[in-house]
Amino acid sequence: MTDTNPSDQASKPGSQHPESHPESHPEPQHPAALGVGVVGAGRVGTALAAALLRAGHRIEAVSAVSEASLRRVEKILPGTPVRRPEEVVASADLVLLTVPDDVLPGLVAGLAATDAELSGRMLAHASGRHGLAVLEPAVLRGAMPLALHPVMTFTGRPDDVDRLHGISFGVTAPEPLRPVAEALVMEMGGEPVVIAEEDRDLYHAALAGAANHLVTLVVQACDLLAQAGVGNPPRMLGPLLGAALDNALRLGDAALTGPVARGDADTVAGHLAALRAAAPEALPAYLALARLTADRALVTGMLPAPDAQRLLDVLAGAPR
Repeated sequence: MTDTNPSDQASKPGSQHPESHPESHPEPQHPAALGVGVVGAGRVGTALAAALLRAGHRIEAVSAVSEASLRRVEKILPGTPVRRPEEVVASADLVLLTVPDDVLPGLVAGLAATDAELSGRMLAHASGRHGLAVLEPAVLRGAMPLALHPVMTFTGRPDDVDRLHGISFGVTAPEPLRPVAEALVMEMGGEPVVIAEEDRDLYHAALAGAANHLVTLVVQACDLLAQAGVGNPPRMLGPLLGAALDNALRLGDAALTGPVARGDADTVAGHLAALRAAAPEALPAYLALARLTADRALVTGMLPAPDAQRLLDVLAGAPR
């Protein structure tokens, strides 16, 4: 941990919440306030930093390169010094490494190779994919590793910090540091969920498949409805998708419905013909998801085996 003089902190840039006024809404005094540095002032990094600032910690410095990142810092963490990554590390007790997944290994290796002051500092990344192994070069230099992944999407706006309240964080930490990791998550308004190191890829695949692919499916459905002459596809889809999502989260496979789950092979054949003619690029996704839906409906007993076979024949392209 870096040494700080409490009497110096009141005048440090970033010591006040960006949306508050010091004279009317002073930041709470944290009994164990940490100096926080952010390497990679993207949407996630600035949101986490703002949440930690709100909890009573100090934001000592950030690193930012792009114009968008610099504007984001000025808007969300106004007055915070912008420094080189190794200088950010030297200034902080807790360093947030909030860079893209593929950049993270190189960043950690670079910090370790450039003799950054890593010893005794907590290094926390927000990657969903990575666990602790990616931080090993820094750990060998005395750093304390944490993986704190917020399960949320961010826009880069000041209200991103409010999105953290009540969400899950995928937490991976060495056993002695787990209470610290969980406390930090709770201070940011989140709920810590422990993910084993060996399960990080599976955990992230589930989240990415659900959230990212859902966007693709919804936008594609809007496009298809527009081709079919619907004037306001989002208005049509909103209530349907809201109910489907709610049912899926509450009921699991019992929420399955529609022609695939019912085994309506002729209806599905009509879908395939329409997609081949109007949007062939959408056909592979429809086929893959229809097969997966049929498998789940068959396993749960919702879809009788004879109906499932006729449906799978259609999905396989068998003539009717």
